[in-house]
Amino acid sequence: MRSHLLNDATAESYRRSVTEGVERVARKLATTRRPFTGVTPAALAPAVDAVDLDKPLGDSSAALDELESVYLRDAVYFHHPRYLGHLNCPVVIPAVLGEAVLSAVNSSLDTWDQSAGGTLIERKLINWTTSRIGFDQWPAGASADGVFTSGGSQSNLQALLLAREEAKTNDLSKLRIFTSDCSHFSVQKSAGLLGLGPDAVISIPVDRTRRMQSVVLAAELEACRAEGLTPMAIVATAGTTDFGSIDPLHEIAALADEYGAWMHVDAAYGCGLLASRTRRHLLDGIERADSVTVDFHKSFFQPVSSSALLVRDGATLRHATYHADYLNPLRTVAEQIPNQVDKSLQTTRRFDALKLWMTLRVMGADGVGELFDEVCDLAEAGFDLLAADPRYDVVVEPQLSTLVYRYIPETVTSPAEIDRANLYARKALFASGEAVVAGTKVDGRQYLKFTLLNPETTVADIAAVLDLIAGHAEQYLGETLVHA
Repeated sequence: MRSHLLNDATAESYRRSVTEGVERVARKLATTRRPFTGVTPAALAPAVDAVDLDKPLGDSSAALDELESVYLRDAVYFHHPRYLGHLNCPVVIPAVLGEAVLSAVNSSLDTWDQSAGGTLIERKLINWTTSRIGFDQWPAGASADGVFTSGGSQSNLQALLLAREEAKTNDLSKLRIFTSDCSHFSVQKSAGLLGLGPDAVISIPVDRTRRMQSVVLAAELEACRAEGLTPMAIVATAGTTDFGSIDPLHEIAALADEYGAWMHVDAAYGCGLLASRTRRHLLDGIERADSVTVDFHKSFFQPVSSSALLVRDGATLRHATYHADYLNPLRTVAEQIPNQVDKSLQTTRRFDALKLWMTLRVMGADGVGELFDEVCDLAEAGFDLLAADPRYDVVVEPQLSTLVYRYIPETVTSPAEIDRANLYARKALFASGEAVVAGTKVDGRQYLKFTLLNPETTVADIAAVLDLIAGHAEQYLGETLVHA
C-alpha cells in the first residue's frame, strides 16, 4: 500500500493520476449543457449505497470510472451560465491551480514549523485585505490583523467571541447584539454557541431597500441602555444573502461609537467590492468597523473554502489564543515565531490563502473586480427586465448581484395559491435540470431568487429562465383549475 503514498518514489504515479482526473473533469466541463441532470435523491442513492467501501478497486482509473456514476454525472455545476441559485461562484483557473498545489504539499497553517512560507503568504494577504478595507487609515496607528477561516459563519462566530470578551462582563445575560432582519442566520447561531441565549439578538427592521433602519437601531440602543443592558455588538451587513443590500455603515459606526458597542460588518458577499474600480464607494464606512467578515469564495471567484476575519486592532485576537506545550508554547511569543494558531479558532487548517495568492499574482485585483462588476451590471439589466415584465413582481433594485422576484398570474388572486405556483415552478425547473434558481420568503410570501455570480450569464439567459418559470407556474395553475 506504500505505493499510494505521495513521496519522491511515487511522484510519477501522482502526476499520471492527477492528470487523468483533471482531463476527466475538463471533458465534463466542456460537454456539460445544463447545470444539473435533475436526478432525485431516491434515484441516485442506490448507486452510492451499492459501493462496498471494504472492497477497493485497486487503481485510480477504476475509481474515476465509478466516480462518474456517483458524482460527476449528476453534480450541480456552478460554472454553467444558467446556475442562478445560491452564493456559489464559478472559480478562476489560477485558484484551482493553487488548490492542486496546496492539497499535494498539505501544509497546515497552525504553526510556523508546519508551514513556513505559507504562514508569511497568509499574513501578506491579510495585510492586503485590511488595507483594502481601510483599517490602516482609521484610526491612525491601529495595528490591523486577521486570519483565514472556513467560511462566513466561522468568521462571524469569532468576531462575536471577540466582542463578548471586549465587553468585559461576567453577566452574559445582559449582553445584547443588534442586527437587521435581513442579516445572516449565523448571528443568532453564534449567540447561542457563545452562551448568550436567544433573547440576546435584537433584530432591527429594514427599509424598503432592505437596509437596516438606523433610526430604529438608535432607539433600541437607547432602550437597551435604559434597561441596564449592555450593547455588546452591532452586526451590519454588506451584502445580505437574499437582497445584496448594504446597511448604512457610517450611521451604524457612529452609533457603535456612541454606545460603546463592537461594530462587525458581515461582508461575506459584498467583499468583492473591495476589488471594484467602480463600486468600491458602496463600502464606505467599513473602515470604521472593529471586525469584518470576507468570503473570497463568494465574490472573488475562489474554490470553497476561502474566507477570513479581519480586525482593526490585532490585539483583540488574543481572545482566541491558547498555548499548548506541544504546539505553540508561550516561549514562541518571546521568540517572535509567527504561529497563526494564536489567532484562530481552528488548529489544523488548510493553506486556503494560496488560492487567493495565485489569483492575485496571475489576474490582479482589478481582474477580479472587473468580473464582480460584470455580475453587478448583469443584475441591473435583469432588474430592468423583471420590472418591465407584467408576469413578475421584483422586490428591490439590486446593490450587488441578487434579484428577488415572484411570478404573478393574471387570473389568480389568492396569495397562497400564488405561493404554491412559485414553489412548484422552482422545483419543476430544478427537476428539469435546465436551470437552478433559489427561493426565499418576503413578508411571509414565497419568492424566487437569482444569485448572479457568473460573468458568462447573459440577459438572454435570464429572459429564458423567466419564460421557463412562467411556463411551469402556468402548468401548475392550469392543472389545479382542472382538478378544482
